[in-house]
Amino acid sequence: MSNTHTNDTLAKARIAVLGYGSQGRAHALNLRDSGLDVVVGVRKGGPSWEKAHAEGFNVAEPGDAVKGADLVAVLTPDMVQADLYKQSIEPNIKPGAALLFAHGFNVHFKRVEPRKDIDVILVAPKGPGALVRTEYERGRGVPCIWAVYQDVTGQAQVKALSYADGIGGGRAMLIKTDFKEETETDLFGEQAVLCGGASSLVQAGFETLVEAGYQPEIAYYEVLHELKLIVDLFYEGGITKMLEFVSETAQYGDYVSGPRVIDAGVKQRMQGVLKDIQDGTFARNWIAEYEAGLPNYKKFKQADLDHPVEQVGHKLRARMPWLQPNAAKPAEPLKKAG
Repeated sequence: MSNTHTNDTLAKARIAVLGYGSQGRAHALNLRDSGLDVVVGVRKGGPSWEKAHAEGFNVAEPGDAVKGADLVAVLTPDMVQADLYKQSIEPNIKPGAALLFAHGFNVHFKRVEPRKDIDVILVAPKGPGALVRTEYERGRGVPCIWAVYQDVTGQAQVKALSYADGIGGGRAMLIKTDFKEETETDLFGEQAVLCGGASSLVQAGFETLVEAGYQPEIAYYEVLHELKLIVDLFYEGGITKMLEFVSETAQYGDYVSGPRVIDAGVKQRMQGVLKDIQDGTFARNWIAEYEAGLPNYKKFKQADLDHPVEQVGHKLRARMPWLQPNAAKPAEPLKKAG
């Protein structure tokens, strides 16, 4: 590793990566390629066990992976972390080791109350696992945010920064935060803008056009398909680049109609969403929903999958060969509505 924060503590450490999904796999591979000693902790016999083993890792049951590890990275889904901590981490993690999370949910909302004799840190890449891996392979990295929740060794910050370097974050940018800020902003972004906000905006726009008599296929392209073009411009250069690359007509429509749709009432309701996150209402509701077997979650998800924009989209995406690299035969021609 050629990064500035690496020290003998982590360079000679054993790192247990618990979970081998999108982020877990990327972290494990990047850390190993950075010269660090990695063991993967997953349930024996599952596909993750086989995959990690096939990719050359020392693989163990989570509790066994934790034993003797100097740093334990928890990269499993949020809702299984509390049980994982109680069953596999708490009884086995050695004093002075570091417990690392990529999202602060369980610590911030007290579902996991870490032992007082370990460091507790956070490193969260601001990108999906696939990007964390591919950027590392290109000699670059994905920006990471990091935090220290509990420092018993005096080395917690160095461990967090060294881990961030190990997955490539130090090549890009490291931003200090805390568990509260990371958790609350992450949840808000998902709910108000990235997932909840964007999908509801698309559905409402689609319904408005179709109810006004326009073809569903045309509506799909206008409010869902072309959204990628705008988001890519946002991603590459912010609102400035988006305005630079759209027409003057589109710009004028943005200025006069955007605030009619996303008005002060929307912002007020966003503040309500944020309040529910801050005071724990969302966390309590989500935990109760999960423990009840996800009845509402399943109902809400099915409603999204059954929405007309998805029915139309399924047909249209079949006509886009660039989205179907393994398509065996051409799709059937579409007939004009009506």
